Amino acid sequence: MSARVDCNVTIIGAGPYGLSAATYLQSAGIETRVLGEPMSFWERQMPAGMCLRSNWGASHIADPQHALTLDVFCQLNGNHMPKPIPLERFVAYGQWYQRRAVPHVERREVAQIELHPGGFRIVMGDGEEFSSRRVVVAAGISAFAHRPAEFTRIPGELASHTSEHRDLRKFAGRHVLVVGAGQSALESAALLKSAGAGVEVIARRDVLNWVGMHPRLHHMGVFSRMLYSNRDVGPAGLSRLVAMPHVFRRFPRAFQNRAAYRAIRPAGAGWLQPRLGDVPITLGRHVEGASVAGCQLRVRLDNGEERLADHALLATGFRVDVSRYPFLSDSLTNRLDLASGYPVLKPGLESSVPGLHFIGKPAAWSFGPLLGFVSGAEFASTELVRSIQKGNGTQ
Repeated sequence: MSARVDCNVTIIGAGPYGLSAATYLQSAGIETRVLGEPMSFWERQMPAGMCLRSNWGASHIADPQHALTLDVFCQLNGNHMPKPIPLERFVAYGQWYQRRAVPHVERREVAQIELHPGGFRIVMGDGEEFSSRRVVVAAGISAFAHRPAEFTRIPGELASHTSEHRDLRKFAGRHVLVVGAGQSALESAALLKSAGAGVEVIARRDVLNWVGMHPRLHHMGVFSRMLYSNRDVGPAGLSRLVAMPHVFRRFPRAFQNRAAYRAIRPAGAGWLQPRLGDVPITLGRHVEGASVAGCQLRVRLDNGEERLADHALLATGFRVDVSRYPFLSDSLTNRLDLASGYPVLKPGLESSVPGLHFIGKPAAWSFGPLLGFVSGAEFASTELVRSIQKGNGTQ
């Protein structure tokens, strides 16, 4: 006799990927339970005042009827969305999407997921337990915040990751070193400056990369469509390849790695440049050591120079390692085929553990950099539906 299973599909996470996946699965008639706080990372772990680097067309949360786009959100709410899109407006859009499409989201914490006859056993933080035939992990990147080794022993009041802050105004009147060269670093520096902090950016790169500096290339009709996908990931030409994950993953791994880095290398949006006019930016240098100096932080650079600051803000990105998801039991992670922390996924974004799927950034090693952006949710959701329907014998 087969074990009783309480639920067909359980989605862990209610950000853009989790919400989109739930909408597609429900539209296909697949029973789905969604656990998580809608848009929580975007609302709580990104500094207020930020804007999306992605363009308008690449910032819609996918739904199968294309009825829940940013355009519809603006039309129904009778308001205008500025460009670039402010973070708080994108959060409001995501929460509106959730209320319209996935009203049954359970705003609860998952304590553990483990193997169970017929699928998985899910233990909630409040003690409830239930079983699910499949689990879709859409838990985002919060667990993967990267803190360089040089700052391991530095207390949080002197060095912190950008994802630990919602309001940078707390640094007003203080001197802050921002470590990094991407959008998060550069926009954080601009926000700190506006808040009245003294700021210096320190970056390993010899030059800063900027995106959106050649807007005319995007407005040349058929020629532009040949060069750029509307997914808005990657430079001219490569953008088209990145937008086709099944094709991208057929290339040799060395090519995939080079292409992925080229598509998502650290860069800032061109509209940030005027806001950084008088912010000191030290390029071609990296931090070799950091130590506490009284109530301040002493940072030593690789050329021997030192900086004394009140705080170091680490815009050092996220490094995927799914074993750091606190809800995945050791019995699960020990059975996962991993590549540098990423799960190795089959078509349908299914891992080496049957019935366990990963979407969003953890799927990027197997399906390319598109899966690290909101615009990749349509591909992920479509793949999930196809795979689950096939697995359930409905195709």
